[in-house]
Amino acid sequence: MKNQVCSKCGEGTYSLGSGIKFDEWDELPAGFSNVATFMDTVLGPSDTRPDGCNNSSWVPRGNYIESNRDDCTVSLIYAVHLKKSGNVFFEYQYVDNNIFFEFFIQNDQCQEMDTTADKWVKLTDSGEWGSHSVMLKSGPNILYWRTTGILMGSKAVKPVLVKNITIEEEGSGECMERPPCTTKDYFQIHTPCDEDGKIVFRMHYNIVILMSNRPPTSMTGAMGSELGRITFVFETLCSADCVLYFMVNRRFINDMVKIYSITATNAVDGVASSCRACALGSEQSGSSCVPCPPGDYIEKETNQCKECPPDTYLSIHQVYGKEACIPCGPGSRSTRDHSACYSDCFFYHEKENQSLHYDFSNLSSVGSLMNGPSFTSKGTKYFHFFNISLCGHEGEKMALCTNNITDFTVKDMVAGSDDYTNLVGAFVCQSTIIPSESKGFRAALSSQSIILADTFLGVTIETTLQNINIKEDMFPVPLSQIPDVHFFYKSSATTTSCVNGRSTAVKMRCNPTKPGAGVISVPSKCPAGTCDGCTFYFLWESAEACPLCTEHDFHEIEGACKRGFQETLYVWNEPKWCIKGISLPEKKLSTCETVDFWLKVGAGVGAFTAVLLVALTCYFWKKNQKLEYKYSKLVMSTNSKECELPAADSCAIMEGEDNEEEVVYSNKQSLLGKLKSLATKEKEDHFESVQLKSSRSPNI
Repeated sequence: MKNQVCSKCGEGTYSLGSGIKFDEWDELPAGFSNVATFMDTVLGPSDTRPDGCNNSSWVPRGNYIESNRDDCTVSLIYAVHLKKSGNVFFEYQYVDNNIFFEFFIQNDQCQEMDTTADKWVKLTDSGEWGSHSVMLKSGPNILYWRTTGILMGSKAVKPVLVKNITIEEEGSGECMERPPCTTKDYFQIHTPCDEDGKIVFRMHYNIVILMSNRPPTSMTGAMGSELGRITFVFETLCSADCVLYFMVNRRFINDMVKIYSITATNAVDGVASSCRACALGSEQSGSSCVPCPPGDYIEKETNQCKECPPDTYLSIHQVYGKEACIPCGPGSRSTRDHSACYSDCFFYHEKENQSLHYDFSNLSSVGSLMNGPSFTSKGTKYFHFFNISLCGHEGEKMALCTNNITDFTVKDMVAGSDDYTNLVGAFVCQSTIIPSESKGFRAALSSQSIILADTFLGVTIETTLQNINIKEDMFPVPLSQIPDVHFFYKSSATTTSCVNGRSTAVKMRCNPTKPGAGVISVPSKCPAGTCDGCTFYFLWESAEACPLCTEHDFHEIEGACKRGFQETLYVWNEPKWCIKGISLPEKKLSTCETVDFWLKVGAGVGAFTAVLLVALTCYFWKKNQKLEYKYSKLVMSTNSKECELPAADSCAIMEGEDNEEEVVYSNKQSLLGKLKSLATKEKEDHFESVQLKSSRSPNI
């Protein structure tokens, strides 16, 4: 600087040329500034809140600078003006997906540069430092390291650490001598220039890893002592960037890896510690050991490969004996290769001597639910988003939940992290959604994706299956007597809070008022879908969850008989608790006897009765004439013989003896009797008077 000339660096040192590097963070270097905001709040801007973001900032920690731990949005800003294009490089630790970390560049007009389209920084392994590099354009460049915490509960977030920020113009670095290696440089890749200027990576190192990452005392006997050594020699020849990963992950003490088989072929003087049965080939192959096809077990009697029975799946632990084929759960069937069980979307149930058939095929597409909103302690709005792959698709897991914030490291795939659901499908998965413009984000963000179910257990009307229980008060009481159908799932991934893994139950309820895909809801007592974080419950109401229609679901209505024909209609029972199935029968037309016919019959019977009465009247009138003639003759004969005694009409009765004859009178008379009595009443009265006169004669 004194002579204003370029001079070579001393031995063992190197220079950035016209670049600048920040590697000491005892205090915030000149040119850096902190800006804290809270843009999404239900109470108003942060400057009006007593618990705002005034105390949130990036904090220097000596060798690095540390981000905020709360749910404020804090930006570390640095402005630089470049005469030529260049790049910015920094190292960082970013291990917690509950905090968002983005790096982007703006010009002096506050417009984001095209070079920062992919601004989300990748997650790193715990304790590992990653690196990030972005091209810079000539002119003013405003650099932003921005973090935003999402606090959903009492769990504290782990901050982002940044160190060794380097800004260079093109040509300033050139080829530099490698600085002396330190203990932290075991995995550092150096890039010496070859004669043609092409960067070629060549490494042939003997790497010794001291496994002293503070394991539990019960495993080592002394805190921090060496657990073991792994030594390997490797070489890479790459014409572009290449990375060799070797990872030791001790995220959870209860995590384990089981290796069931290691095979080394073409070994000289190979030996075995024990022998086990193998599948024998055919006689043509010399009865040598052969691998069984997928879904086949080794039969004990013949040592031959045999396919597992229907609706069973082959155990991954052993394939010897028929017991290696494990039965599928209720209402499920096995895949073609007997590797897993799934629901084919059909379910059958017998209820009160009636068969209920369910067809959930129209619900086989992924069903989604976004519940909320929920708010963090400072008012940040977020939602829980669920995807459910109910059935079908030959057991393929169709539900996908992705993170659009960060890419995933190899650790996520190998260690079974909860954040790998963009790589693997599931039956049920969950993401946290932060809406657009929330916390200053211009697009909705999806993060913290987890798998809730990757194994199908079964489908039944019972509310309990394999220790998963749906309580009666968890959902409203159904309006009909149609039983709900329950799908049960589980996840094999375990966590410190869910040592047995997660599980999921989906209650399918018939609701004719909700056509199509229907509506999915969570228990009112557990608005996040779970009350303990390990078991999730969903209610799926849809008309497609109703049983198929049968002949018991409709009735007939008979119409009036018109012109000798009667129409019969068939209508559904109301309310209708079924779908599809059989159709309503066509209306039926049948012959019948009309009312006019019976009127004619009645008129005929009446006319006949009238004629009969007239005939009877004429008959008795003629008979009455005969009686009148006889009566006149009797009177004449009586008057002519008044002095003569009539003949006795009965035998004499001795004194003191009673006449034992009884006269029985009938209280009821027939129609003919009444007519006869009317015709002869007057004559009979006259006969009685004549007899009375005779009995009073003094001659008796």
